[in-house]
Amino acid sequence: MEITKKMVAVSGMVLLVVMFGLLGDGVKAQQASNVRATYHYYNAAQNNWDLRAVSAFCATWDADKPLAWRQKYGWTAFCGPAGPTGQDACGKCLLVTNTKTNAQATVRIVDQCSNGGLDLDWSVFEQIDTDKSGYAQGHLIVNYEFVNCGD
Repeated sequence: MEITKKMVAVSGMVLLVVMFGLLGDGVKAQQASNVRATYHYYNAAQNNWDLRAVSAFCATWDADKPLAWRQKYGWTAFCGPAGPTGQDACGKCLLVTNTKTNAQATVRIVDQCSNGGLDLDWSVFEQIDTDKSGYAQGHLIVNYEFVNCGD
């Protein structure tokens, strides 16, 4: 009888841990290391921060978000090895770190890509390419982790 009560208590605790893990901000634990990041010219400011004007995949869901939301972070296309894909990635934020210089930037996912990593807006790429070696080789190697956008 005592063993059964302990088993029920332990099972209940495991269930609570699993439930909180699923109900919590599950993107926080999603990250990847040594990921290729290229650059793309979204020219967000010149395109009035209009996701439709740049043909971003996420425009279907996020084009009508407030201007402040669209301007808050630099943009990126996402096709990384860890994290949500497709519509589920839209609007999420990443903290991206250049592995060579440790320069960092937070970006918002507005698009998809096919390079197996990230396709950062030029302004973000330039911001974290502090030694210009990324531009010279056409890509950076970065780590990323999903973070709360603070919206």
